[in-house]
Amino acid sequence: MKRIATMFAMFVLAGSSAFAQGAFTLTSTDVAEGAAIKVEQTFNGFGCSGANVSPALSWSGAPANSKSFALIVHDPDAPTGVGGFTHWMVYNIPATAKGLAKGAGSASGTLPAGAAQATTSFGAASYGGPCPPAGDKPHRYVFTLYALNTDTVQLPPNATQALAGFTINGATIGTATMTALYGR
Repeated sequence: MKRIATMFAMFVLAGSSAFAQGAFTLTSTDVAEGAAIKVEQTFNGFGCSGANVSPALSWSGAPANSKSFALIVHDPDAPTGVGGFTHWMVYNIPATAKGLAKGAGSASGTLPAGAAQATTSFGAASYGGPCPPAGDKPHRYVFTLYALNTDTVQLPPNATQALAGFTINGATIGTATMTALYGR
């Protein structure tokens, strides 16, 4: 019984410490948690006719020891047979950054100094918006911001999304996530 009480006390203390530090959150003025993604952010191709504009994103409450950030946008519901579809990967975002501008994910978009985009499931190092198969239930699009313990993630040119994701996960000290939906 004493062991259970000790474990409970440790849990409460850990929880109050996390509460005191504030929550690591990811938000957007263009995409709302749990809501449908706007056509402006959807892909233009494969039967979709969106504008393919990456949404503006902002974050707060990152772990104090964050040295950089990475972002992965992933559709776990895509019928690929290999674990979903990755729509956007950005890494080496400086720790001083507090967000990404709308349209930053295009080939000519403006990312924070030093940030780079990795190749996605579309085969390009840029944002590719949602475009699930017609008639499917709405897919989830999970935006995950990773706080990293390194200033830079070392990736070779044209690194696969699996290698980029593996490297990012290995340096992660915290995450902030939001999920939006899109179906057609």
